[in-house]
Amino acid sequence: MKDQWLKWAQRIQALSQAGLTFSRDAFDRERYEELRKISKEMMALQSELTMQQLNLLFDKEQGYPTPKVDVRGVLFKDNTILMVREKMDDKWSLPGGFCEVGLSPSENIAKEINEESGYHVVPIKLLSLLDTNKHEHPPQPFHYYKIFIQCEIVGGSQQIGIETNDIAFFSENHLPNLSLRRNTQEQIHMLFEFYRNPNKSTVID
Repeated sequence: MKDQWLKWAQRIQALSQAGLTFSRDAFDRERYEELRKISKEMMALQSELTMQQLNLLFDKEQGYPTPKVDVRGVLFKDNTILMVREKMDDKWSLPGGFCEVGLSPSENIAKEINEESGYHVVPIKLLSLLDTNKHEHPPQPFHYYKIFIQCEIVGGSQQIGIETNDIAFFSENHLPNLSLRRNTQEQIHMLFEFYRNPNKSTVID
């Protein structure tokens, strides 16, 4: 039920932002501002975020609301997968992050992997495009899509980045403590299916 409340709050926030983007009527804008305030109050009650944090998150959001896009790199070696430990929560994830404006998904993931692990890579295949609302991620204030791209190492060497404090390869049956906001155990198992079956079709869910 807590997750459902957050989904309702996300939807109210998105509708209020769309209304503020397109409406020029002062009375309508006042109503949309009230809806945005209600959505933040709902999120504050159903999450660990404070009203101050929510104000910082949402008040700077402008334009028509769309899901935010997160890209994750998938690198296999000898039946293991590359992961980095995030400084933010001291847990492990596939290297990656938010897509930056001006860069393609392939350019984004090559940049993220190099910054977080030290490796130079070439993207070779889109493995999956997932909606976080349909997977076991912790509740979050925004709606996210996740792109998983398989890459090959072509150079560089292991080197921790600004946001990471460790780098390692893990087998499927010996995964570390995962950063569930970034990737779930179910998703890692799905990615290993591509390692066992390179002809597996892209997963969209």
